[in-house]
Amino acid sequence: MASLQEQLLKAGLTTKQKTRQANADKRKKNKQKRSGVQHDATLQEQVKQDLAKKQAEKAANDAALNAEKKQQLAAKEQHLRIKQILEHHQLKGINGEAEYNYTFNKLIKKLCVDEVTHKALVNGRLALCGWDDMSYVVTAETAAKLAELDGSVILVQNDKVENEQLDEDDPYADYQIPDDLMW
Repeated sequence: MASLQEQLLKAGLTTKQKTRQANADKRKKNKQKRSGVQHDATLQEQVKQDLAKKQAEKAANDAALNAEKKQQLAAKEQHLRIKQILEHHQLKGINGEAEYNYTFNKLIKKLCVDEVTHKALVNGRLALCGWDDMSYVVTAETAAKLAELDGSVILVQNDKVENEQLDEDDPYADYQIPDDLMW
């Protein structure tokens, strides 16, 4: 009866090269066993520990990368939310001849608004917000929402409310103190 290798060769399931390689590997293993060269249990333990250490480092690195990606995603989401709120709640049609001066990115800017809007900005009913080098005029309630998300968006939000009623006995009623310096 022929050996298994011979049967596999005749059936065409293997090649002569593969059988020679298998025989050589078998001889090497037998020689190592006879010469007393065996893997120590300590060596195997060391390999297991190194593998566990590498897996732990990889897991920690992956967790740090995931946390960073989540943080970037949250920042991007907040950026888009602020932009959406500003674009949706901005007041339009407020152009006029009254000038309102404010600072934005360490520069003094001038906004031409109508008298009603100017008074509302001075009195705190409206606020001026800046985002991506654009200025937006919004209501005080919208500015409060934006301040919760990012306080640096608010450029001007006055908390002074002008008293519309004048005291009849006031000797200086004819001399109004300007609320905002007009340049």
